[in-house]
Amino acid sequence: MNVALWVVVPYIALTVFVVGHVWRWRVDQFGWTTRTTQVLESRLLRLGSPLFHLGAFAAIGGHVLGLLVPKSWTAAVGIDEHLYHLVSVVAGTVAGLMVVAGLALLLARRFTSPRVRRTTTRADKVLFAVLAVVILLGMSATIGANLLGGGYDYRATIAVWFRGVLTLHPDPALMADVPLVFQLHALSAWLLAAIWPFTRLVHVWSAPVAYLWRPYVVYRRRVPLS
Repeated sequence: MNVALWVVVPYIALTVFVVGHVWRWRVDQFGWTTRTTQVLESRLLRLGSPLFHLGAFAAIGGHVLGLLVPKSWTAAVGIDEHLYHLVSVVAGTVAGLMVVAGLALLLARRFTSPRVRRTTTRADKVLFAVLAVVILLGMSATIGANLLGGGYDYRATIAVWFRGVLTLHPDPALMADVPLVFQLHALSAWLLAAIWPFTRLVHVWSAPVAYLWRPYVVYRRRVPLS
């Protein structure tokens, strides 16, 4: 079971993630979009979207630091375990609350506005459900285990296992005794990765970076013919 959950499932999810993106790009480039509904409703979107996206960026940054940077590296620059735990819990809680609040507003907007609701696809509904599970499990781990509980040093187990998955040397034994909420959070994250290419999340790879150096668009006033 450990091998199935912590070796087979991750590689299936990663394979679907990569192959799914290639397939989506080849067959559905016109659908590679956010499917924005800003013109249909903007009041809740104006508040919910920045909250969700800024919180998500902060949460992703925290996960990158916690999972990909070994403990020895942070210790080498003078960050001990207590300081790291304090910063990660506080920053993770703030980021998580922003994501929860933003997602709640976006979902309320989507299902209370008739015009926006009509644009919601089945893929959107699946995505929102999986996102909610991932976020709530993450918040449970951060607040329940690390803030209110005794804390759990995931960098000694989960982070080492995750880096092993990426380097093709996974050790499922590292995940055997990990608290259940962290295990469920990890599994739900792999599920999110697997459905990613088939949802609107593909838009994250199409950030308008070229806008930073493209020439200005010049508008000219129409001169009435005399």
